[in-house]
Formats: sequence, structure tokens, C-alpha cells
Amino acid sequence: MLRQRFVLDTTALTDSQAWEGEGCNTICEGMNAILERVAQGRLHLGISCYVPYPSVYNEIKDFARNNNCNAVVLSKVDTWLVKKTPDRYRVKIPSKIFYEYVDYMRGRINKGMNVSEEAIWEAVSRCVTLSSSEPNLKDMKEDIEREVIGSIIRKFREKYRNALRYGILDSAPDIDVLLLAKDLDAAVVSQDLGIQRWAEQLGLRFMESRSFPAMIREYMAVAPMRGLADEEEFQEGRMI
Repeated sequence: MLRQRFVLDTTALTDSQAWEGEGCNTICEGMNAILERVAQGRLHLGISCYVPYPSVYNEIKDFARNNNCNAVVLSKVDTWLVKKTPDRYRVKIPSKIFYEYVDYMRGRINKGMNVSEEAIWEAVSRCVTLSSSEPNLKDMKEDIEREVIGSIIRKFREKYRNALRYGILDSAPDIDVLLLAKDLDAAVVSQDLGIQRWAEQLGLRFMESRSFPAMIREYMAVAPMRGLADEEEFQEGRMI
């Protein structure tokens, strides 16, 4: 089988649908099962899985620790994921991509500004309505904080997040995933919409996190008899 390389985002191990597809009920069980699949792929299918170091590597380790995953999971992260720092000086990105990203971000910022303006107008309108029934500003303060400010802020945060965050590259680890995949000519594994969008722009192969374990499973199923034996050992190991 042709050797394949994949660069994993944090969501490759933490996406709930990915580990639920492995029959797991908790995030730690899920991370362990996916890493077992990665081990199968590396040992028997020639698949190499990379993570940008230190950005994504640290995110994965911190996620495991924060969810009280045991030392076995942390050890498998170090054993089966190849840590590599992307060459940020050598990897070349077409200027057209940079231009499109700036133009795209300008549009998203404008959407965020519109959401902010809507929230301000709504707050003013509701305060005016309250003031017409209660002329004393001091008496109005609690009503404004309870009935106006709190609810508007909650709606504003949700709308602002949708307008400005989803579908964009909003962290250094996101960029590192794309740079490393470009550097290695590897496929990207992620559930992040921003990474997916810009992987397509860069002409990189892309796979959703929830499909990655199933892909290895399928490879193992059609591999020679050794693959069937490995799958039986994997299931037995899960039950121990």
C-alpha cells in the first residue's frame, strides 16, 4: 500500500462523533481508541500521523490532562504521533491566497460590526421602553441589568461568534496544521471549518476527523489476513 501522511488537528482526537464511532462513551476512551487506530495504521499500513510541535501537540496533551485521561493516553500521544515543527520560512503560500484571506476577513469583520450595532440599537430601544414606565433611573438599574443587558449580551456573543469566528483561522495551531501539511504534502485531518476552507484553498487533501478512524478500519478490513488478525487483537485489547 502507498505510504500516506496525515497532519492531525486537535479535533482529530477530540471530536465526539469520531470516538463515538469507535463505540466509546467518554473522551478519554475515545482518544485511546483513535490512537490505537493510528498505531494500526503506522505499524501495518505505512500511515504516518504528524502533529505540529509544540502548538497542536501541547493542545492535545493539555486536553487529555484537563479531562483526567490516564498516563496510557498521554504515552500513546508521544508514541504514535510524530511531532514536527512546520518550516515557516521555507513553506511558500501563493500571494493570491493571502489576498483572498484578507478580503474574506474584511467581510467577516464587517459582519461582526453589524452584529454589534444591532445589539446597541436593541439595548437603547429596550431601555427607552423601560424608562417610559419608570422615570427614576436608580429604580430602573436592576431592571436594566436583569432584563436588558444580560439577555442582549448572551445573544450578542452567539451572533458575534457565528459572524466572526466560525470558518476562519483564529489560532496559531490552525495555521501550523496547514503549514505542516503543505510542507509534507500530507492530508489534513480536522473538524474545524476554518482549517477545512483554507486547506481547500491551498490544494491540500482534507479528511473530517469523524471519518479518519473509519478509514483506517476500512483499510484494515481489505488488507491481507494480517489485517483481520490485527482487528481481532484490537477488539480484544479494548475489552481487557
